[in-house]
Amino acid sequence: MRRIASLMATAAVAFATPAAAQDVINGAIRADQPGPDIARHIQGQFAEHLGRDIYDGIWVGPDSAIPNTRGMRSDVVEALKAIKVPVVRWPGGCFADIYNWRDGIGPSAKRPVRKNDWWGGLETNAFGTHEFFDFAEQINTDTYVAINMATATPAVMREWMDYLTSRGEDTLAQERRANGHAAPFKVDFVGIGNEAWGCGGAQTPEYFANEYRKFATFFHKNGATFHMHNDNSALRVASGPNNDDTKWMEVVLKNAGEQMDAISLHYYTVWHGDWAQRDSAMATGFPASHWNEILYQASRMEEILRGHEAVMDKVDPKKRIGLFVDEWGTWYRTEPGTEPGHLYQQNTLRDALVAGITLNIFHAHADRVRMANIAQAVNVLQAMLLTDGDKLAKTPTYYTFAMYTPFQDATFIPVNAPAPMLKAESGSFPAFTVSAAKAKDGKTYVAVANADKDKGYKLSLDLGGLKGTKVSGQVLTAAKLDAHNTPGQKEEIAPAPFNGGRIAGGKLLLDIPAKSVVVVKIEG
Repeated sequence: MRRIASLMATAAVAFATPAAAQDVINGAIRADQPGPDIARHIQGQFAEHLGRDIYDGIWVGPDSAIPNTRGMRSDVVEALKAIKVPVVRWPGGCFADIYNWRDGIGPSAKRPVRKNDWWGGLETNAFGTHEFFDFAEQINTDTYVAINMATATPAVMREWMDYLTSRGEDTLAQERRANGHAAPFKVDFVGIGNEAWGCGGAQTPEYFANEYRKFATFFHKNGATFHMHNDNSALRVASGPNNDDTKWMEVVLKNAGEQMDAISLHYYTVWHGDWAQRDSAMATGFPASHWNEILYQASRMEEILRGHEAVMDKVDPKKRIGLFVDEWGTWYRTEPGTEPGHLYQQNTLRDALVAGITLNIFHAHADRVRMANIAQAVNVLQAMLLTDGDKLAKTPTYYTFAMYTPFQDATFIPVNAPAPMLKAESGSFPAFTVSAAKAKDGKTYVAVANADKDKGYKLSLDLGGLKGTKVSGQVLTAAKLDAHNTPGQKEEIAPAPFNGGRIAGGKLLLDIPAKSVVVVKIEG
């Protein structure tokens, strides 16, 4: 692996040799060793037809008393646009594996109502293809469409792609025009298969690789082999492994890698890392002992990525194929009184730390990780936003994403800042992680996610050749471990100005509070 890749993996996220706890931790910002760009798509979102993510979350309908634009909630659109959401994955998830795209086009009154066999309740199909692309346009984001590979056929996929992208006079293009969209839709990414090892058909990697090759062939990607006159320019994303299943990664890449542009990875932060215990941990009201265990499980994203990248580097040494972590986040017990299958959970300061730690890890792997989609955007799992009727709350995770927007498409800068190790029931993990980048505005940004609930840290980072005289930024923290925001109530937690940074003697000095996310800007 290239030297810069090694630096990224060991230094920037502070997964280096542990240092003893001390008042001042010395390190360095390696501005003279810039790495790859951090793809903006790493801060992507996921919107599945699950619980109240789409209905009540994004869509209320044009006749709703809740302010909306063509059915999309105005408050949700405004909030997501404000954090510069770079891409949204839709319609699933497991829901994609039972979705018939034709159910969601044409006059709303004539659309069929279906059972949602995965998540319960009824699917009205009021939010379909045209609505999704309208939503994407309203929040100014790229689109990631997951096609049904499990219960549909390559012919169904091909027809949907032609409906979406054809510029010709064919029947499907004319049908799209008749339904109100004259120009082709802008389709940026297409997922071919979703959790094929699980809800996508409980397939073996060998079987999936063959099925993927078949679907990818009939995707008719423009410019692929002899497909020079097609309209499908989207990147093709294969259904990749769950958690640390490197065998799946290896088999699928070896057998079908030539026909994909990226491969997905799913990793959820669950209690003790045990999927069977995903409903065991509480989102709020948890004992202090739960804090470290959850953050340890989040920090395992580092080792998960390392394992899969080792396989990818053998099969694809030129790094043509991107790794898309298109489902990640915390999974807790659902809130009391809510439908368990709708996966509605609160979101606390602890989740803000999960987000900060994870984003810092993604930055350090930016040469391979080119998209990530937190699960999910509204009212489901580690959501950005929670709604209750016409009321809305921005979660601590939302605010972490807001603070990290300067890192979108920024140039990665390695950082050496060795962290003490914290102990959890299942293992040990760094007390803090650090990430730095030169942003598109020309300024250098440094993010610190301090997972230590009891202790702050003073960082002294040598600036090297980096010029700077002024430091400003924000901090996200609270007195309570489970500080959270509730729709219709005063916020308990939101970013505040950070006054603990200064530059002296060619060093960036940061006084990082306990249990906090800090992002600072260095200016000359």
